[in-house]
Formats: sequence, structure tokens, C-alpha cells
Amino acid sequence: MSGNNVFDELNAQILGCDRCPRLRAHCREIARVKRASYQDQTYHGRPVPNFGDPDAAILVLGLAPGAHGANRTGRMFTGDRSGDFLYKVMHDAGLANQPHATDAEDGLTLIDTAITAAAHCAPPGNKPSATELAACVEHLQATIDALPRLRVIVCLGGIALTAMLREAKHRGWIDKMSPYRFAHGARFDLAPGPIVLCAYHPSQQNTFTGRLTEAMLLDVFRDAAARVNRPR
Repeated sequence: MSGNNVFDELNAQILGCDRCPRLRAHCREIARVKRASYQDQTYHGRPVPNFGDPDAAILVLGLAPGAHGANRTGRMFTGDRSGDFLYKVMHDAGLANQPHATDAEDGLTLIDTAITAAAHCAPPGNKPSATELAACVEHLQATIDALPRLRVIVCLGGIALTAMLREAKHRGWIDKMSPYRFAHGARFDLAPGPIVLCAYHPSQQNTFTGRLTEAMLLDVFRDAAARVNRPR
């Protein structure tokens, strides 16, 4: 089976997932009520699949879809300010063909990069429970398995890193999670697994306060690109 077919099959499984009733109900309710500025739009309102190159060497691991971003548009980091910030930086790093992401039909493509999330449904308060994160880990496992060229994982935030470390421990790449602490710019070699790079999540609470700047995030993505021989 080709990489494209595996990725498509995985995304179909994600779209049909119903393991977390609270999250599914929340996604549907947000899609029913809508934000005033999006009243004329049809919300996706269900799990958001992976996005990007099915033969990627770089995997970006986020937290969860935004209620009025990816839960509306149906594409990771699309339609909100977090995505605006992220895709501009990825474009500057040579990992996206354009710097903006407005909807699933805007022509955005990723270069040697795919994006997934620790939770594929938008959670209330942007906080999936530990049980919900555990229920979604099978999708992360399948995503890693679907990317035979995977060399770098960029974890956006501490929850993403924790999800990745749990999977690394499950695979025998590491013995303990405790030595690996989240910090922006941290780098961990999980050989025989991939290299993990850490960055603050591009949420408004980080970007609006200056805790995360474009230059800071660009350094991380340039590092990722250089490790797969895509310098920019």
C-alpha cells in the first residue's frame, strides 16, 4: 500500500473516531452555535485529520483543534491566529508553499512536513482530559507508523511533548520520561526514534504576550529543516 493510501486510510479512521463522547458533543455544539462572524459558514464539527505530506520527514505535533479554527475549517491550524502565526513561520523556513491558511481549499501545501495533534477533537477550554488524550494516542501511534521517513518531531507545548514521550516509552526508545523536560528550544535525540524539538505553542496567550516571537519559532523550524537537509 502506498504512503498516500496509508495516510488517507488513517485520516478516514480519525474522521470517524467516536471514542470521546464529551469532545464529540462539544465539537457539535460549537458547530451548532457558531461564532457570530462565521454564521454563514458550515463548521466541520468533528475530529480533524492529519494534514500535510504523506511522505514527510518532519512531524509537527500540536495540542488540539481550535474551536473556531480547525473545528470550523476541518484542517489543522487553519482559520485562527495560531495558524496564521505558525504557517507564516513554516513558510519562512521553507516548509510551506504560502504563509497563510484561511480554509481547506486555499492552496496551502506543506513541504516534507505533516501536522497532527495530541487530541483530534476541539476540547472545552482547550484542555482535553488525561483519559481523552489516552484515547487519542492510537492515532499518534498510527501517524508515526505511516511516516517511514520520519526524522524530526516538533512538539508545540508541554502536552504535546508528554504525548510524544509516552509513545517513545511505549516503543522502547526511552526508558523513563523524567529526564526529558519541556523548554522552548529543547532538543532530544530518541534514537533509534526521531529527534524531538520543542517550542512554545503558537497560542494567542503566548504570541500576544511576546512569550513566543516569530524569530523564536523560526529558529526551531529552521533547525528541523536543516536536520532533513532542507536549509532555508
